[in-house]
Amino acid sequence: MLGPEKLPRVVSEIGRWVGRARAMARQFREQLEEEVQLEQARKAQAPAATAPPPPVPPLSAAATEAPLVPPDTFSHAHPTDATGADPAAVRPDASADERGT
Repeated sequence: MLGPEKLPRVVSEIGRWVGRARAMARQFREQLEEEVQLEQARKAQAPAATAPPPPVPPLSAAATEAPLVPPDTFSHAHPTDATGADPAAVRPDASADERGT
């Protein structure tokens, strides 16, 4: 058992252990609160960083219209009709044998 000589020392040791446990609990709580605040700050900054880019202004009507006639870029190109077919390919006066039909 604890006698009058040992009791003050035991109570003192228990007090130290309780004080250390409280200090550790306080440090843990402070670190946890700091981590929560940092996470909230990251979440607040994330939408600003991942926000969609600003809208692109619309192109002018001249830039969006397709050219009416594609340019003839080949020097050896043959003339074509409105459908893109070669008008010389089928001659009205050619016989069925000449046309391949």
